[in-house]
Amino acid sequence: MKIVRAETAGFCMGVSLALRRLDAALQAHESAGGARSGSRLATLGPVIHNPRVIAAYAQKGVVCLTGVSEARPGDTVLIRAHGVPREEEAMLLRQGVTVLDATCPKVKRAQLAIAAEREKKGGTLLLYGEADHPEVKGLVSYADNDACVFPDYAGFETVTLDPERDYFLAAQTTQDILGFEAVCALAAVRLGHDVPTLRTICDATRKRQAEVLDLARSVDLLVVVGGANSGNTRRLAEVAEEQGIRALRIEDVTELTPALFTGVASVGLTAGASTPVEHIDAVEAWLQNV
Repeated sequence: MKIVRAETAGFCMGVSLALRRLDAALQAHESAGGARSGSRLATLGPVIHNPRVIAAYAQKGVVCLTGVSEARPGDTVLIRAHGVPREEEAMLLRQGVTVLDATCPKVKRAQLAIAAEREKKGGTLLLYGEADHPEVKGLVSYADNDACVFPDYAGFETVTLDPERDYFLAAQTTQDILGFEAVCALAAVRLGHDVPTLRTICDATRKRQAEVLDLARSVDLLVVVGGANSGNTRRLAEVAEEQGIRALRIEDVTELTPALFTGVASVGLTAGASTPVEHIDAVEAWLQNV
C-alpha cells in the first residue's frame, strides 16, 4: 500500500510556541518549589486541543482550569493558544494571579484587528466560525460582543442583515479559506456593496488545506490524526470528503485496524495543528506494515 505523508502535518507555529511557553513555566515552577510552595501552575482551559498532550501535562502537575473562578491568588495561569475573552483575562488579573499569555500570534493578530476595526468604524462583526469554540469566544469579545457567528455558507444565508447597518467580516483562524471567500461574495450580493473584510485565516491553515486538496487527487483514503475536539483536524477531514475521498479521523494509532484499509491501494496521511510528530510517526509505521 502506497503511503503519502503531508509535509505540513503536525504542530503549527502557534501550538509550538504555546507548549514551549508552558514548558518554561513548568521548569520555573518546579525550580521555585512546585506544589510545595503552595502555588499552582495552571492553564485556563486545555492549552491545545489534544487530550493526550493535556493528560501528559496533568501528570506533571499542570492544572487545567475550567473557568476563571477556579483560579487562586498566587497561581500562575497560562492563557491557552486559542486565546480567551478579554474580560476573562481582566478577571484573572483582579484575582491576584500571574498571567502568562500563550495566545497564538495569529489569533492575537486577529483579536487586535477586530478591536481596531470596531474602534475605527464600529459595525457588527460577521464571524465565520464555530460559536462554541474558545478562539471564537475570544474574537467576539474584541468586537465588544456585538457579533453574529455562523458556521458555514448555509448558516450565513439564514443570517438577517439590515442594509442600514454597518458590518465587517472576519473568520476563525483555522476556517476553510474557500468557504470564507464564498461568504464574502454572498455578503456583497446581499448588502449591495463590498463588506470590509479582515483576512484572519492563518497561512498554516491555508497550506494544510491546500495540501489535503492535492492528496485527495492521488490517494484512495486519507488518515487525519488529531484530537477529537480539534476544529482544524475536523476541517482537514471535511476538505477531503468534499473531494469525494473517504477520511478517517483518529486520535492515535490504537484506533486503526487492517479492515479499514480493505481494497485501499494508496493512503494519504496528515494531522491537525495540535498533533505531536511522534503520534504521526506511529501511524505511518503502522500503515507501512498493513
